[in-house]
Amino acid sequence: MEAIWLKNYPPGIPAEVDVCEFASLRDVLQRSCQRFADLPAYSNMGATITYAELDRASRDFAAYLQNTLGLRKGDRVGLMMPNLLQYPVALFGVLRAGLVVVNINPQYTPAELEHQLKDAGVAAIVVLENFAHTLQQVLDKNPALSLTVITTQVGDMFGAVKKLLTNLVVKHIKHMVPKWTLAGATPFNAALRAGRKQDLDEVPLSHDDLAFLQYTGGTTGVAKGAALTHGNLVANVQQMTAWMARDLVDGKEVFVCPLPLYHIYALTSTLVFTKLGARTVLVTNPRDMPAYLRDLKRYPFTIIIGVNTLYRALLDAPGFAEVDTSALKVTSAGGMAVQRVVAERWKQRTGVTIIEGYGMTEASPIVIANPLDSEAWTGMIGLPMPSTQAAILDEDGNPLATGEVGEICVRGPQVMPGYWQCPEETSEVFTADGWLRTGDMGFMDEQGYFKLTDRKKDMIIVSGFKVFPNQIEDVVALHPGVAEVVAIGAQDERSGEVVKIVVVKRDPALTEQEVLAHCRQHLTSYKMPRIVEFRSEPLPKSNLGKFLRRELRDGTQANASAPVGLLV
Repeated sequence: MEAIWLKNYPPGIPAEVDVCEFASLRDVLQRSCQRFADLPAYSNMGATITYAELDRASRDFAAYLQNTLGLRKGDRVGLMMPNLLQYPVALFGVLRAGLVVVNINPQYTPAELEHQLKDAGVAAIVVLENFAHTLQQVLDKNPALSLTVITTQVGDMFGAVKKLLTNLVVKHIKHMVPKWTLAGATPFNAALRAGRKQDLDEVPLSHDDLAFLQYTGGTTGVAKGAALTHGNLVANVQQMTAWMARDLVDGKEVFVCPLPLYHIYALTSTLVFTKLGARTVLVTNPRDMPAYLRDLKRYPFTIIIGVNTLYRALLDAPGFAEVDTSALKVTSAGGMAVQRVVAERWKQRTGVTIIEGYGMTEASPIVIANPLDSEAWTGMIGLPMPSTQAAILDEDGNPLATGEVGEICVRGPQVMPGYWQCPEETSEVFTADGWLRTGDMGFMDEQGYFKLTDRKKDMIIVSGFKVFPNQIEDVVALHPGVAEVVAIGAQDERSGEVVKIVVVKRDPALTEQEVLAHCRQHLTSYKMPRIVEFRSEPLPKSNLGKFLRRELRDGTQANASAPVGLLV
């Protein structure tokens, strides 16, 4: 297959990257900690740790996991917290110990958390105590679940005075920590102190070793763990570094990360900028706009990532006019389609073009991106990354000509070997000759640029997060007052899409408030229906009795063929 996109690569970007430069993510981290030892590595809420401090703390945590907990290569460790300084320490500690990171959304309901813990076989978990009550519910329900718990507080990595004040405010003034009891739980800082006195076994790691179980909906909507290896992530780090190398300077950049590290887009971006020796500013809660703006004013940032909703929120925030963006070099967007009005307003305000990338959890995630020297937003998702093949295939897996719409499919070293313990699901998402089916429809133009046109799958993308309709339907259908339900995506000005449910009542007295109250018990916030429509007639079905979601969707969206999201 001819890689016609290569002729449009900016000067200096290679067709292939050296995926063998690093044997593992541990090697990436250790080189950065040596090269940039005295430089700031991560900042959060006004506190900072250097690369040398990150090296020591992650080593200590790795030693604790190996010695005190007795974990062995390949064991899984869950991380359940928002962006805090503890996150990179725990993340790199798990990887340095030869273990596997299982990123967990701290907003999960007990049912969602229970599924992920059991499916991944998590042996230990680091949880922010603000969410420990959710974990307690799961463990109380499953006494046989063998799980070592490490708890942390928001201020644990701050200096002594700031730590004391922060934890006091969070717990006793803002009352942000619901009551919890987890017998035998170890405080995070106690784990670091224990590990400081222990030796670390540098277990052999290679590209084939598992690094992450990154949970996603797969093709059925049941949460599946994308088994991402060290080789997958090293490849994507190398690809993204090569894509940006001409514009960035090692050890000089300041990267603002307002997206949660448990999301693959933020996770891999953080690995990239750790490799480059950047200061990464972790934003704990970007919805707290005053705090977010304080971070932007505090640091002369050169790189920022986000999704359309965050950029729009920034542009609408009165205080953003006072933020100095003169040092800004790169603005990256993924997770959902960027709206033209947002792209144009951002360029006018900052002078920097929003660069859209496209990918999916199963590909670590980036496979296609626009060049950094793009002068304006075009609505195209870009060119395939170095060492990446992309093609438009028909239903039988045959390549289509330029300009023809089909399914976007990709191959490359960043693509996962498969889903965790799901061989059937894995076989469904790959073609016989190794193409990963993205589930998105699009075309490639004569310059090798790809355009997203529609989604083959029924998934809903809410601010960059996947929501599968059948999970929502299963929850709503549990209500005794519901006879039929279909979940679809409805276009939304801010989040791209929101969940809409169309319900046929079994109980004529059923109200919208009752349905939503029921959903809140089972669904995390971004999966919650925002629109509830009741119908008196049976919902449209195929001859086989399958609900016709597209028929309902086309009847509720003014432009159902427009690009509706990215799969990062």
